[in-house]
Amino acid sequence: MLKVLLVDDEQIIMQGLVALIDWEKEGFIIAGTASNGKEALQFIEHHHVDLILADINMPEISGLQLLRKIRTEQLSDAYFIILSGFAEFSYAQEAIRYKCTDYLLKPINKEQLLDVLHKVSEMTADKEAEDRTSRKMEREYLARNLIAVINGKYDEVNLEIIREQMCFKGSIRYIEIQLNEELLDEETADEEKRKYQRRLSEICADYLGDYADHCVFDVSGKENIYDIGFVYCGYMAEKDFRTEKNYLENFLSYLREEAKLPVIMLVGKKVDDIRNIAKSYSTACILRSCQGFKNLKDIYYYDEEVQVSGSGAVLCKKEIDALLQVIEQNQETEIAKAVDDFFEEIQRIGGVDGRSLNIDYLLFQLIHLATQQDDNVNQEEILRLISERSFKEGLTRGSKDHVLSFSCEYARYLAQLRQNVSGGILQKIEKEIREHFPENLTLKGLSEKYYVNSAYLGQLFRKKYGCSFKDYLNRTRIDAAASQLVQTDKKIYQIAEEAGYHNLDYFVSRFIEVKGCTPAKYRRNAKI
Repeated sequence: MLKVLLVDDEQIIMQGLVALIDWEKEGFIIAGTASNGKEALQFIEHHHVDLILADINMPEISGLQLLRKIRTEQLSDAYFIILSGFAEFSYAQEAIRYKCTDYLLKPINKEQLLDVLHKVSEMTADKEAEDRTSRKMEREYLARNLIAVINGKYDEVNLEIIREQMCFKGSIRYIEIQLNEELLDEETADEEKRKYQRRLSEICADYLGDYADHCVFDVSGKENIYDIGFVYCGYMAEKDFRTEKNYLENFLSYLREEAKLPVIMLVGKKVDDIRNIAKSYSTACILRSCQGFKNLKDIYYYDEEVQVSGSGAVLCKKEIDALLQVIEQNQETEIAKAVDDFFEEIQRIGGVDGRSLNIDYLLFQLIHLATQQDDNVNQEEILRLISERSFKEGLTRGSKDHVLSFSCEYARYLAQLRQNVSGGILQKIEKEIREHFPENLTLKGLSEKYYVNSAYLGQLFRKKYGCSFKDYLNRTRIDAAASQLVQTDKKIYQIAEEAGYHNLDYFVSRFIEVKGCTPAKYRRNAKI
C-alpha cells in the first residue's frame, strides 16, 4: 500500500476526498491529514509518505510553498499533486518547476483522481524496478571487486571501491559456504544444484541484512563446487555480544532450516586487514582439498584442522618422499610398506598433532604430481573425491588404513593420467550411451568397466561435453523420447519407459527442463 497525506484547510473537501474513492482498492492508504502546510511538514518529519495531495491556497504555508520547501530541502521524495480552484497557468508552471506530479482543479472529479493515482502507481512500480536493477548492478560491480581482492589479484582501485561500500573492522576471515554434495541425492542434476546454490545465496543475504554485500556468489568459479563466499568481520558477532563460533553456528543453522539442504562451512585463517583476505581464502581452499581426511563436521576451522602443536610437530619428509615415489610408480606392495613407515615416523615424532600436518603435506604434493600430468582438470576436486571414496565404514578418517586405501587408489589414478586415456575412453563411453541409454548406466559402473578412476572420468566428461555425465545421459534420453513423440503414436508412458524413465512424473519434469514444454505439448506443436 502506498501511503497518502491529504492537506486541505477545508474539512468538507477533506472528508469528500476520503469518501470519493475506495483508496485501499486502488492500492493506497491514507496515512494522515493536515489542515495546512505547517502541519504537513510536521507530519512528514516523523512519518514516511509516498504521495501528498495538497490544496494550493492554505493559511500559514500554502501548497506551493509546501512543495517548494520539500523539494529544495529534500525533506521527502513523495509524489506531489496540487489541488486548486484556480486555473491560472502560472500556478501550474511553478508547480512543474518543483517536480509536481500533477495538477487537479476543484471540484475534484473521481475519474481524474483515479487516473492520477494509477499514474502514481505505475511510476512507483517503474521506480522500484529501476531501483532493483540499479542495486543489482551495484552489488555485481562490488562483488567483482571483492572477488579480485579475495583471489589476491587486485590493486588500490579495487580496495578503495570495496572500502567505500563495506565496513571491515577487527579480525577478518574468509568463509566458504557450500553444498555438501556427498549428502545430496545422486540423481540431482547440475542445473538443480545451481538453483540450490542461488537459493542459498539469497538466504545468506537475507540473514546478513545490512552485511549482505559481504556474501559473494560462486567465488571459486570451479565446476562441481557450489559455493558462496562470506567475508566475516569480528564486529558482526560482537554487536550482539556473541562469540564467533556461536554466530557461525546460528548462521549455519538458519541456512539449513531455510534451504532444507546439506550445507557446510569452511572457515579460513584469521587476518588483520581486508587486503590480506587472499591468505584466508587460500586456507579455506586447503580445508576443501583435505576435507576427505577430516572427521565429518558442520563447520571446519582451519585453525583447528591444520595446526602444529606447541611441541613443534615436524614433517616426516623422508617418509613422505618415499611414499610419493611408490605412489607415482603404482607399486601397491611397496605402498603398503611406505604407509607403515610413514605412520611409525609420525607416531615417533609428532603423534596425533603431527599426523594432520604430514597428511596435508602429502596431499598437496600429490596434487602437484597430478597437475604436472594434466592441468586441464580440477585436481583438488579429484583428490577430495578419491579420498572420500576410499573411506570405508568402520575406518577413522586419516587413519593408516584410510591413507593406504587412498594411496593405492590415487596411484592407479596417476597411472591413468600417464596413459593419457581421455580421448579413446570418452569415445567408447559416448558410443555406450548412444546404444544403451535406456539401461541403468552410471559413471561408477562405466569407470569400472573401462578401468578409469570415476572422479577423473567425471572431470574429463565435463571438459568435453560441458555438463556432468548424468546430465548428458538425461539429455540423450530426452532427445530420443522427443524423436519418438514426433515419429510414432506410442503412449507417452511407453516412450518414457523405452527412454529409461520408470516414473512418468519424473520423465515429464525432466522433459520440461530440457525442451521447455510438456511431452504432450511438444507432440502437438510438431504436428502443426
